[in-house]
Amino acid sequence: MPDALTLPTRRDEDYRYADLGALAAVWPLAPETIVVPAGESRRMTVVQTGDAPQVRDLAIDLGEGATFTLHVLTVGAASARIAVTVRLAATAAFHLGAAQLAGAGATAEIVTRVVHAAPNAVSRQVVRSVAAAGGTVNYLGKVLVEKGADGTDGEQSVRAMLLDRTATANARPELEIHADDVKCAHGCAVGELDAQALFYMAQRGLPPELAKRLMLQAFVAEALVGAEDEEALQDQARAALEALL
Repeated sequence: MPDALTLPTRRDEDYRYADLGALAAVWPLAPETIVVPAGESRRMTVVQTGDAPQVRDLAIDLGEGATFTLHVLTVGAASARIAVTVRLAATAAFHLGAAQLAGAGATAEIVTRVVHAAPNAVSRQVVRSVAAAGGTVNYLGKVLVEKGADGTDGEQSVRAMLLDRTATANARPELEIHADDVKCAHGCAVGELDAQALFYMAQRGLPPELAKRLMLQAFVAEALVGAEDEEALQDQARAALEALL
């Protein structure tokens, strides 16, 4: 990892696809530390939008039996990055639901490192990304299960939708496991809207543009389910999709 005061380069794995030009304008970046004591529960929503670079670095420490739910929505930002490092004690639970929408020339990036440091902790990551012509969406995520963290249950679900052949999606879900008796999985898919599904909807009278819009809304909505301000986030995501289309 680079020195905290030195701007990273593309040789640094977590910055391989980053918008380094935008990062230079806000570097160095101080991490935001969040500590959730044993048995407590907290929620957080981050919305990234605007012309200035939107960059956050969260360091989250969960005590025994603590829970933390994080929802992220990136819309209309020229350059956005959120890095999340989480350390889970025994029986702690972490959930990330993130939706990132990148328009022409925009880069949206999520980097996670989830460390299961003790037994029977649970983590879930649901990331849904949409990139329009000339847009880039990135996800780099690692789940690390340390020695002795038996009973770990960790899952990454990462999907990206490209609206044009000039759009780009980079994804690197990763598992590193040093314990026995764990349940860990990751799924990653990058593609376009299902042509057969669009045809099916057209056969039932839906105009192509409306069918496309509805499919994208459902796709993005998966990441925002359960957010404390879910209705407002869904409305904001729908408006951003309209702009992309």
